Amino acid sequence: MSILSIDGLTKSYGGKVRAVDQLSLTVEPGDIFGFIGKNGAGKTTTLRAVAGILRYDMGEILIDGVSLKDEPVLCKQKLAYIPDNPDLYEFMTGRQYLDFMADIFRIPKQARLERSEHYLKALDLGDRVQDLISSYSHGMKQKLAMIGGFIHEPLLFLMDEPFVGLDPEAVVKVRQIIKDFCKRGSAVLFSTHVLEVAQKLCNKVAIIKEGSLIAAGDMDAVRGKKSLEDYFLEAMAHE
Repeated sequence: MSILSIDGLTKSYGGKVRAVDQLSLTVEPGDIFGFIGKNGAGKTTTLRAVAGILRYDMGEILIDGVSLKDEPVLCKQKLAYIPDNPDLYEFMTGRQYLDFMADIFRIPKQARLERSEHYLKALDLGDRVQDLISSYSHGMKQKLAMIGGFIHEPLLFLMDEPFVGLDPEAVVKVRQIIKDFCKRGSAVLFSTHVLEVAQKLCNKVAIIKEGSLIAAGDMDAVRGKKSLEDYFLEAMAHE
């Protein structure tokens, strides 16, 4: 069974601007799926719709075979959404935030402690976990948001520009964490402008232009003998 199935997703703003137009996409267990497009192409709109935080006009979204429209809470329990600019509760400490996330997903005390300590150490945030989030840099907030997503070990990760603001060491570690999750049967759909990273990390890619998918599938099959960057530039230039 697919972890994510999108069929005919359509979303318009103001009844005029069609941000996403009849988009269909399938993400399987183990997939690291890159979602590529220019600014305003519809990437974030799609991710927010799949995360259940943005209403859409038409289409069907299934998470692990469950309809997002029919069972939104059950679907949200199976995923983690990490935006490009995390809006965290800045009056909390990092530890309070992670406990809050663990409470939402009913993670037992021992499991939450083990998981949070593992990821705090991996992303070099342990020394600041007792500090207020308001004192964190953008990169630190991004790390904390990721740990908050990792802690309940979801089936599906939705990540919007996950590497923006991270230092190079953190990028390497997040890439490895993603790979480890996918080896255990989870899947990742993430948008990025860093095409070199996408080519190295992803086994599949989808390219969106003006709200419509123009290519999707296995990375090597989509780009052929070209680099992903060359293929993408050609696809954007072609009318």
